[in-house]
Amino acid sequence: MANTVSPEIDQPDAEGTGGPTARGSGDAADDPAAAEPGIGLGEMLVPIRGQLILACVLQALSAIVGLVPLIAVAELARELFGDDPVENSRLWTIAAVAAGALVLRLALMLGSVSITHFADNDLQLHLRRRMADHMGRVPLGWFDDRDGGEIKKVVVDDVGTMHHLVAHSFTDLTAAIVTPIAAMAYLFTIDWRLALILFIPFAVGVFLFARQMQGYTDRMAAYNVALEEVNVGAVEFVQGISVIKTFGQTGRAHGRFISAANRFVDYFWNWVSGLLRISSIAEVALSPLMTLTVLTATGTWFVSRGWITAVDLVVFFLIGLALTAPILILGQAMNELQLGTEAARRIGVLLATPVLPETEEPQIPADDTVVFDAVGFSYDGDREVLQDINLRLVPGTVTALVGPSGSGKSTLAKLLCRFWDPTAGAITLGGVDLRDVERDELYGHVGFVFQDVQLLRATVAENIALADPEASAAEIEAAARAANIHERIVALPDGYQSIVGETALLSGGEAQRVSIARALLADAPILVLDEATSFADPESEAVIQEALSTLAAGRTLVVIAHRLSTIVDADEIVVLQDGRITERGSHDQLVTAGGEYQRQWQADQRVNASPTGGSDTNGEPA
Repeated sequence: MANTVSPEIDQPDAEGTGGPTARGSGDAADDPAAAEPGIGLGEMLVPIRGQLILACVLQALSAIVGLVPLIAVAELARELFGDDPVENSRLWTIAAVAAGALVLRLALMLGSVSITHFADNDLQLHLRRRMADHMGRVPLGWFDDRDGGEIKKVVVDDVGTMHHLVAHSFTDLTAAIVTPIAAMAYLFTIDWRLALILFIPFAVGVFLFARQMQGYTDRMAAYNVALEEVNVGAVEFVQGISVIKTFGQTGRAHGRFISAANRFVDYFWNWVSGLLRISSIAEVALSPLMTLTVLTATGTWFVSRGWITAVDLVVFFLIGLALTAPILILGQAMNELQLGTEAARRIGVLLATPVLPETEEPQIPADDTVVFDAVGFSYDGDREVLQDINLRLVPGTVTALVGPSGSGKSTLAKLLCRFWDPTAGAITLGGVDLRDVERDELYGHVGFVFQDVQLLRATVAENIALADPEASAAEIEAAARAANIHERIVALPDGYQSIVGETALLSGGEAQRVSIARALLADAPILVLDEATSFADPESEAVIQEALSTLAAGRTLVVIAHRLSTIVDADEIVVLQDGRITERGSHDQLVTAGGEYQRQWQADQRVNASPTGGSDTNGEPA
């Protein structure tokens, strides 16, 4: 009798998303954009810490060696304009040292840059593998509250944002610190008085620059919030333009966008205008023009008083300019450092998302009998979505779950797939708690077909073979034929090798049949069906129903029912209300019991008898 049921699907229960991840725990997984604490930047950089240290050491040596050619020019001036006879051999020696220093500086810089870029590649690979592994162990329900764009931003965009942090920022900061210190130390050995005077505008510029960076993190966070409001307003206006025009709300929707844009402009201007004076003074103090002005005024006076020689002043002109050059690029390095740090925070929060616990002593189920033993579940630890659920699924039978929206049907079905763990009681498979069954073993027993079909940007064959990567072409084709999708696939430009989203543009119903073919190939003995025909037109729905009937043959079936007429032959119908089982039995028993099922059945019959025979927008009988 299990083979005759035509599984229909109800709308997902509105119980919320996110869920507990540990046995007996009711804490929901935190949102990746706001959860704290996450994994820190320091911990994240551990795999490449040695490479970064080596790169910074090479950069520091490069900064020091970079001063040698300037010093060599000064020494050549001493030789050429000094009182002693010019020694050609010494001139060539100085020139050779300068040339060697340039080559060594170039080698050190290339070595430093190469190390940081290789380190960046290593870190990106490490982080993406780590996140992929971690997301493979979080509760599947965690993904219900997140769209692909949000996860893609962390896995792809934020990891990419860290490139400049790893490949450039640390070495730029090293150069910005080492170069002025080395240059100033050398100048102090020539004349400490002039060096001290030269240091004053440099110190003023650095102080103002540091003051300008105070509160940068908080201001940037507010900047991002204001910019996000503009983005939301723009998307809302563009995506809803047809509805907005239909109801004559163009001015109101456009006004919301303009208001968000004005708030962004006001905030940005208030922030930037307050920094203009400080920024301008800092840039003037650190500019080469200021260095030249100070050296020309004070240096000439020092030479006229005989405190230093003209050659020594030349050294100050050459080396003094090296003081400010690294500081001028420090602002960009600090900005990239802030962006990279924020990206690393979001990555760390994702990596800190609680995972479903894995048993250290996995057990093998004895058979495919499923038992819900006093199962309770809560998403947030406060309101219980399911309470005291006791249910036994005998192999080869069909169990239908019915009830009003929000009664707990979808949650109950997803607990069997271990999207979350119960917060009370236990679910056993073949006498073994699901929490003691390894994931691969569990999904070898339990399969599911839901309304939200997920296909990868891969070939159609690869999408079907996700359930069994070792499946042959003949096995893939057999599954596609059974799912009534083979003819559509061979009509694609590249047949089974067509890429989903590129050469394979599938409708919702066609994508659903691909997912059914995948489930057929998996050949799991227990199958959960939830909203498998929700996005199909009547013609596609009939084809999908036929494919589902093939899929259901000989399996233990858990069906979330929408039209009650499709589950009248179910072995057991379970009625849920407010998270509790209120009725159970066969169709005939429940129709005569005078309870909630009888009321829903009568409503279902009235809908089928009406001229339109439809349902309301919530998926419940009209």
